[in-house]
Amino acid sequence: MTEASFTQHGMWIMERMGAGSAYHMPLTIHFAEPPERGRLAAAVTRLAERHPALTTAVEERNGVPFLVPAALRPALDAQPGDGPFDLDKGPLVRFNLQGDRLHVLAHHLIFDGQSKDVLVTDLAALLAGTELAPLAAAPDFAAAQRERVAAQLEEAKAFWAARWREPGEVAVPGSRLRSRRAGEGAVLEFTLNPPALPGLTTFEVVLAALHTLLRSYGNAHVTTAVDLSTRTPAETGRIGAFVNEVPVFSEPAPETAFGEFAAALRAELRQVYGFREVPVARAVPGLRPHAALAPVSVSYRKAGPRVPGWEVEWLAFNQAVRGAFQLQLLDGPGVLSASLRYDPQELTDPGRVVADLRELLARIEPGLKLKDLTPFHELAVAESAEETVKEAAATDDPLIAEITAIWEEVLKFAPVEPDDDIFDLGGHSLTITQIIARIRKRVGVEIELDDFFDNPTIAGLVQVIRR
Repeated sequence: MTEASFTQHGMWIMERMGAGSAYHMPLTIHFAEPPERGRLAAAVTRLAERHPALTTAVEERNGVPFLVPAALRPALDAQPGDGPFDLDKGPLVRFNLQGDRLHVLAHHLIFDGQSKDVLVTDLAALLAGTELAPLAAAPDFAAAQRERVAAQLEEAKAFWAARWREPGEVAVPGSRLRSRRAGEGAVLEFTLNPPALPGLTTFEVVLAALHTLLRSYGNAHVTTAVDLSTRTPAETGRIGAFVNEVPVFSEPAPETAFGEFAAALRAELRQVYGFREVPVARAVPGLRPHAALAPVSVSYRKAGPRVPGWEVEWLAFNQAVRGAFQLQLLDGPGVLSASLRYDPQELTDPGRVVADLRELLARIEPGLKLKDLTPFHELAVAESAEETVKEAAATDDPLIAEITAIWEEVLKFAPVEPDDDIFDLGGHSLTITQIIARIRKRVGVEIELDDFFDNPTIAGLVQVIRR
């Protein structure tokens, strides 16, 4: 049993708030010649034995999630392919063979983009009868990461203090993007053809183009969230959730040449990479938990291994979106595939945005000014802000006294006033689940996470309890 990592804890929190299938990671393999079912079943069993993450579940202990052995081990066709996972019992991966297609569905708690590569590589080897080199005994990856994060935390706080601004709504043609929640989504799949520019990666060119496009829509301050791998050499070749989400901020100036802007964005990215393991919620005081750091997010990865006779759907859609606009890029041989997962209630004209992005990419020359790549508009985009007004409660109220004591124990800080916002005091998702667990045990009341996020003060919680 090991404590969940920072990333896993954040996903666990969002699941408890109703993330639906947003953290489901599907992978479909089309076989030219389907393997014999018994041989495939044996390969799946051996795959699970090789990668302990596939045999885990999540158990809450005093408000803290721990990884524990699943009640059942994953097996071919043992569980239905769709529907929610039982995080408490597991397993958190399913394998279903339907004709010539193997459908794999894993929960992001134990699986990331590079895990897809590992799964395909190892499964192909096991089916071919190839002997796999044994993996070294798995250390406590989460504990090692916590040590590294603790060593970097103060530097990360200073880094983000100089950059952070709360992501506001994003103007796009016909609508504004506000959502940072997880929910049902739609998908638009297409290809992009970014130019090769000296000193820039494909991802950096596309990200700079997207920031330019969002600026042209009238967003003076552009923020996109970016998924980054946190794998170290110790995690190479292993299945697991080794990823973090970080924000990238920019203020694209219309008079700036694209090459100059993209180079500056690249330099900023390189600095952000230095803190890729540090959860932004730990480094930025007052940051509330969200399924997405910003309404717009981008991820990029190289296409996985090619197996003769196999066709792999690396970007299979999970029917959901985190935030309002989630662009996933897959860089394959000779083609950059893109999958735009979006909230149809917020992004009402995704085709227009895709067309604009493709046209902008086609016009890029390093010396061209941003305003010459696409028409610029100036819109007054108000930053989103939530104001919560709570009535102060009497300080001699015994319930307030008990809740205050719990807050001060968990936060290791005193005094805490009834109207102090937990996020302003440096609280985060782990703090909140610990407080909820202690309230459940000592007061006998269950506080829902949504209620806590909507009422992040002692006075607010007391009002919730007395409803």
